[in-house]
Amino acid sequence: MSNVIHASHLTLSYDNGKKEIIKNANFRIQKGDFVFITGPSGSGKSTLLKALYGQLKASEGSLVLGGLDLSTISTGKLQELRTHIGIIFQDYKLINEWNVAKNVVLPLMIAGYSTEIQEVQAKRLLKHVKLTDYGERFPLELSGGEQQRVGVARALAKNPVVILADEPTGNLDEYSSNVIWDLMENACQQLNTTVLVVTHKIPTIFSLPYRHFTIESKGIYEVH
Repeated sequence: MSNVIHASHLTLSYDNGKKEIIKNANFRIQKGDFVFITGPSGSGKSTLLKALYGQLKASEGSLVLGGLDLSTISTGKLQELRTHIGIIFQDYKLINEWNVAKNVVLPLMIAGYSTEIQEVQAKRLLKHVKLTDYGERFPLELSGGEQQRVGVARALAKNPVVILADEPTGNLDEYSSNVIWDLMENACQQLNTTVLVVTHKIPTIFSLPYRHFTIESKGIYEVH
């Protein structure tokens, strides 16, 4: 199995290194792994996601994603790398003035794909998240669970190598949460996508084998 993410002696901090959040962490995540990251509030879960998206550079050590060291990567290469990363937010981050279909294909619009490809992909993805007839609706006409399904569809728009999800079911009821977990399991299983989920609680109903890391006292440890 090939490593998709590799951290070596990784330290992440704010205020020019004065405020250390994660210190000397080492871990490897392989292609097709489904990973849950838990830890107390403020332990550094979201900080780690920021680093994986290239928003925060390592103070020390290295963080490699897709063979590229995020500490030394050029802006151009980082933009290119981000096109292979899908992101799912707790608060959906949909554009309320745009209809659902347009929200779904936002990554394709940014990448300059033709409107024909966008339309085909929007149809395919909305079918996948069971929102076939919702393309012309607007986000505020949907329930929270439906909005998050749009968020999942958008994250899958470019068949990403990695999906990063920050508390994706934090605002949802049990039924909607289960639908989201199903969709993310499918992405991992069918597309062999590596999925990293920051969550306060691992779902009880989860059929895929998964890995579990916890962040405590600035360290990142795998729970076996």
